[in-house]
Amino acid sequence: MSKTVLVAGGAGYIGAHCCKALATAGYLPVCYDNLSTGHRDFVKWGPLVVGDIADAQKLDAAFREHRPAAVLHFAAASLVGESVVDPQKYYLNNVAGTLSLLRAMLGHGCDKLVFSSTGAVYGNASRDPIAESAAGPTVNPYGTSKWMIEQILRDYRSAYGLRAICLRYFNASGATPSGDIGEMREIETHLIPRAMMALQGHVKDFAVFGEDYDTPDGTAVRDYIHVDDLAVAHILALQKLFANHPGGSFNLGTGDGYSVKQILDAIASETGSRVPAAMKDRRPGDPAILVADPSAARRELGFAAKLSDLPTIIRTAWAWHRTAHPARHD
Repeated sequence: MSKTVLVAGGAGYIGAHCCKALATAGYLPVCYDNLSTGHRDFVKWGPLVVGDIADAQKLDAAFREHRPAAVLHFAAASLVGESVVDPQKYYLNNVAGTLSLLRAMLGHGCDKLVFSSTGAVYGNASRDPIAESAAGPTVNPYGTSKWMIEQILRDYRSAYGLRAICLRYFNASGATPSGDIGEMREIETHLIPRAMMALQGHVKDFAVFGEDYDTPDGTAVRDYIHVDDLAVAHILALQKLFANHPGGSFNLGTGDGYSVKQILDAIASETGSRVPAAMKDRRPGDPAILVADPSAARRELGFAAKLSDLPTIIRTAWAWHRTAHPARHD
């Protein structure tokens, strides 16, 4: 059996952590990334192919050269707010791009896929915690694009025998404890890294969006999962596919929710400084609460989060940011 795995979007935050986990588990990760948001220096555990998943010729060449036995798929546009104002970008990049990748897989007899899905497929789900059966309707084009891909994968399994495990993770966070990779984007929108960058002087307009949600303190509540736990889950999913698991969709979370204010309190406790925050209106497409029911992943994949307690998430993220983004003093 080939131990080569093509990792689409492998130079990004989650993709790079998964490449590291693949190498540790004895696989060869081949990173396929257009580097639009990924980082060349995050590719440390296997070869890099610079290309877009919409580029059929480049994909075909990558499959011919490396002959992967499976694909991990992270390549996507992923900003909720941007998806609301520019949905075309999200349907072209995410949906059409995935169809291009699937075409290459079928053409080269590669029938195993672990797909990076999202808790955004649940929209304004009323249940807490949220089970996999609660998916749809979505409330933003980003979530819709991922939900559409899940339906496409279901149809590809029925028609072509392609087996896919869709991992719906909630708020990826933290950094590898070794400090060699972490969360870094040119335009940062995620709460934890943005707050830390504000403390370091890199962000001047840090804001909390919405303090009138129907939550205990009025701010939005999310389920935060450490990126290294996510990486372990991808390895478990891949191993299940190699063992002929039929596929399906699984939540990756902890089942515990933290509000924006609780996150900022935890950051203040770790760093000794409080982030100055302006209070602004809610953003379109943001639900009040997203907390996972992780029981299916525990039962089917054998997954249990081990690094996703809030202090570990904050501590590893802060260590990474002090290395990657030294404080500004201007």
